[in-house]
Amino acid sequence: MRPLNLLAFLLFLAGTVWALTRSERAVREIQATYYQWLTPFLSAGSAMEVKARSYLDEVHNSKELEVELETMRGEFDRLRLVEADAQDLKEENARLRRDLDFQKRMDFKATAARVIRRQPTTWWQTVDIDRGEESGVSLHQPVVADGGLVGKVDRVGKTGVSSVILLTDEACQVSVKLEGTPEAGILSGQRGQYEGGPRLRLRFLSTKARISPGTRVFTTGRGGLFPANILVGTVESVVPGLLDSEALVRPSVDFTDLSTVFLLPAVTP
Repeated sequence: MRPLNLLAFLLFLAGTVWALTRSERAVREIQATYYQWLTPFLSAGSAMEVKARSYLDEVHNSKELEVELETMRGEFDRLRLVEADAQDLKEENARLRRDLDFQKRMDFKATAARVIRRQPTTWWQTVDIDRGEESGVSLHQPVVADGGLVGKVDRVGKTGVSSVILLTDEACQVSVKLEGTPEAGILSGQRGQYEGGPRLRLRFLSTKARISPGTRVFTTGRGGLFPANILVGTVESVVPGLLDSEALVRPSVDFTDLSTVFLLPAVTP
């Protein structure tokens, strides 16, 4: 044993013997002094124990809250999906109501068809519909939607699928007239993308054509393909030329979102 440790042991032993040989009153005073000296440490230890227990309780409660939070997050995500489905159903219902109302307002007996396929590379050129030869679809049959002219059938399938060439394709040409004017011309799609959707090119207007933006454009019925007086679009701008003038036309149909179309009876010569 080291000398310092031995000295401390002897002092402790001497103090113990001394305390035991004292009177009962002296022993009590020594005990009181001892406890008085230890009280701050005991209080601090007790406070630390309370804090430790409080911390453990908080940790336990935090885990429970985390579990509840995860449950609430899952429920919130589920409700968002339900809300999204409900919104889709609401929009679909509104679209069907518009289509039904449009069909009632038409002067022609039309066959409804659903757009089932649209390729990104030919988005403004063609769409596939769920009607074929068995539904009485014929080549070049006019196709319309809520808003006006869509295009014409360019391929008839035997298995319930046909293809429609859209008015926004430059290969689809229509004889049209401008409301409130003597002007008439040939309308077709054109290449290139435009902000806010495609535009149509109206050619062969007179050089002195007086056409205001917003003038409506209708089919003439000439050519034997499309019935007369079907709305096509509205004029956005006119560009005068040396031999004739041209106009830029905004389609009356929203070609960015085609879901239901109507096939009109083929025009009889």
